[in-house]
Amino acid sequence: MPRTTFPPHVQKHRLAGYTYWSRLTRSETPCLEPVVLIGGALHRKEDWGRVEQGMLAFADVLCPDLPGWGEADLLPPYLGPDVPAEAMVRLLDDLGIERVNLFAGSYGTSVGYRLAQRHPDRVARMVLAGTMSGIPDRARPMMREAVNLAIAGPRERFGPAAVDALMSPGNTADIASAAVVRRILSLRFGSADEGDLAKFIANTNRLLSRDLIDTSMPPTVPTLFTTGEHDTLTTPELCRELAMSCPESWFVEMSRADHLIHLERPKQLVDLMTRFFAEEPLRDLEYATAIEDLRRVPVAA
Repeated sequence: MPRTTFPPHVQKHRLAGYTYWSRLTRSETPCLEPVVLIGGALHRKEDWGRVEQGMLAFADVLCPDLPGWGEADLLPPYLGPDVPAEAMVRLLDDLGIERVNLFAGSYGTSVGYRLAQRHPDRVARMVLAGTMSGIPDRARPMMREAVNLAIAGPRERFGPAAVDALMSPGNTADIASAAVVRRILSLRFGSADEGDLAKFIANTNRLLSRDLIDTSMPPTVPTLFTTGEHDTLTTPELCRELAMSCPESWFVEMSRADHLIHLERPKQLVDLMTRFFAEEPLRDLEYATAIEDLRRVPVAA
């Protein structure tokens, strides 16, 4: 059921020659600062479904198509997260929003991280899901295969290859709604148009060409790092390792999920985000296999 009767407000923005978009939906009962949702490499501002609806019970929800996403202009692969991070600041200025709680997942985590590094005054608290400092060697062949199929085909193999790069392989892991999520993603990737494919190619090559997260100056914004217990792309170990580099950090490993927790466990993700953004204790989370407050642990060198 919809959590608000207010229609979404869609607005165009411009920065440094790039056109991009925002989708702002007002909550009828806001008790938290506005929540920004930044997704993965082929995520669109309309794709947040149950997560957006769940968060609308507590806050206005802002879903951007930053440069490189959705309706926005393509971001060349030689550029890093600086342009979309600055685009996010311009977007907030355009909408008259001073400060937000931010969620970023997968590819989008580098933008959230950079925004919190450069503009900590604009981010109250942040949740980063499925993140690490760089793509590990073991994941690179599958990602390159997906890029090659997007470029040269055959097109019918692109969707399954892209999904295989993101999800835990086979049926051995207990993942909530795994078959449904795999089918949804296969349809999404399989129906990608030329613009979508160009963005996927550019964004994936950006990930493969460098480490997009610079840990030399970690953000001081309170940040919760999370991923699924079965994540084979951004493994819990790598996600926790990045969390250890930040002075104000927590780590939660989510049960029955892999890299795509926003699709596999949306209700649980909304609960986790709401608790963290409201500064509530992260205790007795029935969906968590690990909960760590890392603020008492010395920051990794």
